[in-house]
Amino acid sequence: MIRYDLICEKEHVFEAWFSNSSDYDRQEKEGLLCCAVCASSEVRKTIMAPNVTTSRKKEQTRETHQKSLSVMSAEARKMAEAVKAEIRKNCENVGDKFADEARAMHYGEKESRGIYGKASLREASELAEEGVSIAPLPDVYVPEESKSDKKLN
Repeated sequence: MIRYDLICEKEHVFEAWFSNSSDYDRQEKEGLLCCAVCASSEVRKTIMAPNVTTSRKKEQTRETHQKSLSVMSAEARKMAEAVKAEIRKNCENVGDKFADEARAMHYGEKESRGIYGKASLREASELAEEGVSIAPLPDVYVPEESKSDKKLN
């Protein structure tokens, strides 16, 4: 295994492990590399020095790692909020009626539109068996219920 320090076009520095140097070259050529912080595909190797470990360097590495995690967490929260805003803007929360609404749209009984809501595992399985295109929405992307949504339920 070989470790490279990589940097993206936005100057985010992160490390990645590869089986060997040709594995890195292949992934770079195929455009498979992306920034661990912002997902940019403009990534290149940075200059690396031999890894000599000292207690001071261990502390600096730990601090740098914690800062990187903090930046990544902030970026992830921003991205989740952006996804929530898009869902809120373009989709309707149909609550527990999700399976019925998705099925009705699939069979042309209702006009297609963006919806989200709740379905049991059994309902989701039945929809999949019928060929209804659905996907689970991770909780982090589910918009908080507005007061008007709560009155409807």
